[in-house]
Order: sequence, then C-alpha cells, then structure tokens
Amino acid sequence: MIGYVTIGVNDIEKAKRFYLELLSDFEAKILVDMGRFVLIGPSMEAPCLAVCTPYNKEAPHPGNGNMLAINPGSKAKVDELYHKAIALGGTSEGEPGQRIADTFYGAYFRDPDGNKVAFYQFG
Repeated sequence: MIGYVTIGVNDIEKAKRFYLELLSDFEAKILVDMGRFVLIGPSMEAPCLAVCTPYNKEAPHPGNGNMLAINPGSKAKVDELYHKAIALGGTSEGEPGQRIADTFYGAYFRDPDGNKVAFYQFG
C-alpha cells in the first residue's frame, strides 16, 4: 500500500550516505537521484524512502508525532540496525527492548536531521 515515504534533510549527500549504509541489509540502492530528491530502496516495486531538501528552500522540520517505522524481520536485526544507526551518527530515542508484553519489540532513533525512525518486530 505504501509506495514511498519522504523525509526532509539539510544535506542531501550526508543523508544519502547515512541511509544507503543503514539500509544496505535491505539491498537498498539509489533508484532516482534528481539532485535535491533521492529515492532509496531495493526496487521501484517495493516501498522506498525518499530524502529531499525542501522544495520551498526553507529548513526541513521533523514532524511532531511523525515517524518512519521499518520492520527488518527479527529482534536481532532490530538490535543490529539500531546500533548501526547510532554508529552512523543517529541519536537514541529509545534503546531496543520489549515495548508491549510479548507483542511489540522496538528501538527508536533520530537521524542526523532529527527525523524519528523506529526498527520494530511484532511477536
């Protein structure tokens, strides 16, 4: 159902490096690069992430309550990718752990531009 999600960034080259490295386990690559807008994902048929500098040339602002959530397929991958995000320059918003009994396991961080991202696993 979701084709792609777009987040605003200050430095498009820095954002490309961050997300290409972070999402490398998903075979993510640059699918479209229009300078200020870059589409990253495994293919045009899969959900993708777009990073862009805002069209109006004003500073990007992470939304209050907005969050990108990625299911990497296991609790171990949640842990691995969370720590990778922090090593790449992200900041913690909640270390990996069980959030809702045995139902939801998650980890939260902000990318270098302040966008909130979660890695999660149900079950």
